[in-house]
Amino acid sequence: MGAAAAARSTPDGYTILFVFNSFITDISRYSDVPYDPIKDFAPVTLVATSPYVLVVSPSLGVHSVQELLALVRANPGKYSYAAPGNLVDEMFRLSNGLDIVRVPFNSAPPAIASTIGGFTQMAFTSIGAAVPNINAGKLQALAVTSRKRLAALPDVPTLAEAGLPEPEASFMQGVVVPAATPKQIVKRLQSEIARIVALPDVVEKLTALGLVPVADTPEEFGAYIRSEIGRWGDIIRRSNLKVE
Repeated sequence: MGAAAAARSTPDGYTILFVFNSFITDISRYSDVPYDPIKDFAPVTLVATSPYVLVVSPSLGVHSVQELLALVRANPGKYSYAAPGNLVDEMFRLSNGLDIVRVPFNSAPPAIASTIGGFTQMAFTSIGAAVPNINAGKLQALAVTSRKRLAALPDVPTLAEAGLPEPEASFMQGVVVPAATPKQIVKRLQSEIARIVALPDVVEKLTALGLVPVADTPEEFGAYIRSEIGRWGDIIRRSNLKVE
């Protein structure tokens, strides 16, 4: 595993690990993760995030989150959602007390294909993967998991606007280094990444992929990691998704 190898690497600034949500959630899902995201790594920066979008098959005939909730509650156990691994769907299910079947997928494309085909009726998926299918009318977008509406989907409300209490949830991309890496190296890496992420052409490319540039401080990214471990660890335990 790349993360385990990075954790054991010489802390000289030459080993840099690009991490995603699994870096945060695997510690709660699996009993044999060969690294500790807090003890074995020093956070550098949260590079970028991308909210998720709740999509449904147009054949379902719902046009809002409240319509979806009413339909699912009136038909317990009848409907299913495609789960590409982001756990936002479980947060949605638990917080709204829904009896709905979870169908796991290993990535967004097959989850989207399943929902387009009507084999599963809904999914929370990444913006970049969903927008072309939303614009083509193959998917109906009901809400986004960001604090504000997205430029790519200006007519789609946030979950809060849809009347739900769910907090923000995003696909994240960040950078960490081995724990004992000197602070001056961490600071230099963060500074260079922040400079690059702010370049107009980089911003343009990230935005086209549905990503929001962040480039925060090591302290802020460290606090984010700790908070997200607790948050998603609770969802995993309540959903009984831990793999022994």
